[in-house]
Amino acid sequence: MSYPLTSQRSEELAIVERNGWAESRHLGAAVVVNADGTVVTELGDARASIFPRSTLKPFQTLAVMRAGVPLRGAHVALASASHVGSLEHQSAVLDMLHLAGLDESALQCPTAWPKHSESRIEMARTTGEPNRLAFNCSGKHAAFLMACVENDWPIENYLDPKHPLQQAILQTIEEVTGSSLANVAVDGCGAPVPAIELLGLARATSMLAAAPGNKASDARAATIATAMLDYPWAVQGHGEENTVVMEELEVIAKLGAEGVLILGAPNGTACAVKMLDGNGRAATLVGLTLLANAGAVSADAVRDVLPKVVPEVLGGGKPEGRLTLARPVLELLEA
Repeated sequence: MSYPLTSQRSEELAIVERNGWAESRHLGAAVVVNADGTVVTELGDARASIFPRSTLKPFQTLAVMRAGVPLRGAHVALASASHVGSLEHQSAVLDMLHLAGLDESALQCPTAWPKHSESRIEMARTTGEPNRLAFNCSGKHAAFLMACVENDWPIENYLDPKHPLQQAILQTIEEVTGSSLANVAVDGCGAPVPAIELLGLARATSMLAAAPGNKASDARAATIATAMLDYPWAVQGHGEENTVVMEELEVIAKLGAEGVLILGAPNGTACAVKMLDGNGRAATLVGLTLLANAGAVSADAVRDVLPKVVPEVLGGGKPEGRLTLARPVLELLEA
């Protein structure tokens, strides 16, 4: 029986402290699994269902590749990306569309200004308006369109949940997560997004992360994991949270809207985190800490990376507090 994550099914995961006082508290759920899917650590109810949002992108890419699209190199990473819309990202997405004989007009994601500041300034100076290439999901949408062209599926309604592509994607997600679809809604980019168990999301991440070192794995999954680590700039952007984690720890990292995050180590240990309030600022702190506690990554390496990816708590432009782990997480570390 499917049910949503609630406060009663959550644990306190992180606290924002300002001048020694708890200013905000982040509740949610987190689960770590090993390579065979066994639960190593669970905080909150990992059987609760959530909308994984953009953490599903690598698995949507898997469905696209299974549909016959010969994605290669950075294009694989871009299909799995929530990028910052830099001119570099936009150019690569346009290349993907050109391979399918299409242009930007075929995209059905919203228009956006780049989150990358220099690219935003350049676009404001040259075109004076947002575009679809700069939207963070444009690579995924380009891959969707490539699949439609490859299979002679209609492109006009490629986001319809009943479209052959979206049906193939939903089937792939059910397969790799081992979770029934509790709900199917519309994501921020307009694509269907199913609700699945947090535990299923962690198990799918484990499969993906371990695929390059597992001869019995799906070769396409291995290609996706390898591309994300080889082209981390494409998955988010130079200096961005997910990119830094992948560059420095060789751990697959993929954020999703509303406080969702997946992390996967090469040995198949994986973590899925959902912040109940939808704020993801502490997700990487919690997720990397749990991976290190499970022995999947070096605690010293995580300690070095966290200052680069955890936002500061400032007052007047100077440190005034900190984002810290809540007691249920600390108790795991002390056990």
